[in-house]
Amino acid sequence: MAQPIGVIDSGVGGLTVARELMRQLPKEKFIYLGDTLRCPYGPREKEQVKDFTWQMVHYLLRRDIKMLVIACNTATAYTLNELQSALSIPVIGVIEPGARAAIKNSRNKRIGVIGTEGTIKSQAYPEALRSIDHSIRVNGLACPPFVPMVENGVLHGPEAERIVASTLEPLKEMNHIDTLILGCTHYPLIRGLVQKEMGSHIQVISSGEETASEASLILAYHNGLAQGDTVPEHEFYTTGDMEKFRLVANSWFEEPIQILKLIELEHFQGSSK
Repeated sequence: MAQPIGVIDSGVGGLTVARELMRQLPKEKFIYLGDTLRCPYGPREKEQVKDFTWQMVHYLLRRDIKMLVIACNTATAYTLNELQSALSIPVIGVIEPGARAAIKNSRNKRIGVIGTEGTIKSQAYPEALRSIDHSIRVNGLACPPFVPMVENGVLHGPEAERIVASTLEPLKEMNHIDTLILGCTHYPLIRGLVQKEMGSHIQVISSGEETASEASLILAYHNGLAQGDTVPEHEFYTTGDMEKFRLVANSWFEEPIQILKLIELEHFQGSSK
């Protein structure tokens, strides 16, 4: 099927998922929409996150997408079930794939989760983990400084190291976790700093690979995989600073992104009704 796959996020973090999707599904065309103007979503109220998420969804539905990937943990926690019920296309999030990957890697069933305030408050990861194995012990920590840091392109150096170290200190004092879920798609952009701070004995998990695998399986099941040998031309849209977006995107992808446009979302319908 020649229809594109839509990927939405609160900002640039979902590019970590988009890159893995493109790697596993090289024939598919992707349209990425990052709401960088209103990022971060984590501190916002649930209803506002749902409203913003629906605005992005309505924008992408006009592009006749065949699948929607919610590459934002906060939006996944608050809107996944609603979107799956309301839309006629497959909708997948990043929380359940991340939970499965963590359980696969953990040996002592003690798993840590770092994310935005909204994701941690929602208890979406503990619920997803315990729905698979009720004996899993979970420690969550909200990390408010991380998303603004990544959105501003502070991905390494002394300042980034200081922020990561001070933010993660409470988690290091918790129970003896052996696996840590990066419960925000911005966090893989600073994965090296997180790994260094937590120690090499901790398995650090991001959901991109599992999410991409799930997308591939669902498309195959519905006979929706793209055919032919045409190289797809991906499109990227942002609601905020285009140069900051381009800087982060170009540092994350192997080749510079070609199509990047600025859009406004406020006039799009903000709910399913």
